Amino acid sequence: MTRASEPDLQGWIEEGRRNIVDVADMLGVAPEIYTRDPMSLIPALQAYVSRAPLNEFEQSDWITLHSDLMSYVADYLIQKHGAQWKVADDPSVPRGYRYVIEATGRDGVTRRIDPADVVRTEFSNLPIEIPRMLASAELTLRLAAQVEDDA
Repeated sequence: MTRASEPDLQGWIEEGRRNIVDVADMLGVAPEIYTRDPMSLIPALQAYVSRAPLNEFEQSDWITLHSDLMSYVADYLIQKHGAQWKVADDPSVPRGYRYVIEATGRDGVTRRIDPADVVRTEFSNLPIEIPRMLASAELTLRLAAQVEDDA
């Protein structure tokens, strides 16, 4: 299957980064503070999603929130764990590819996730919990230490 359009990975990276820096600034976290420590946004972002009237959201509100959280998950993984955006062929989507985050886990294996899937999973487990969402992404990529089973 051929791609409907060629991916603009650099444009995607820049747009996502600009978006989350703007969101941080909107929520009162200065860009220089956020850029130095992506975890600095967790309290403000959690307060924002906790106060958001999700039951009154229209489709456009959900799309915006999804985009903002997706930008944050990706940027957090990039800043904290050295992950990178990549293009992955995907014949199941109209454009023929997806943008995914790739990182090498603590076990030395390189894995990929789609931040959109991470956010979609979080939306299916309301209320939205920012730390849980980030931990889920880290565990999927094996970036966090595994808890040993004592049984």
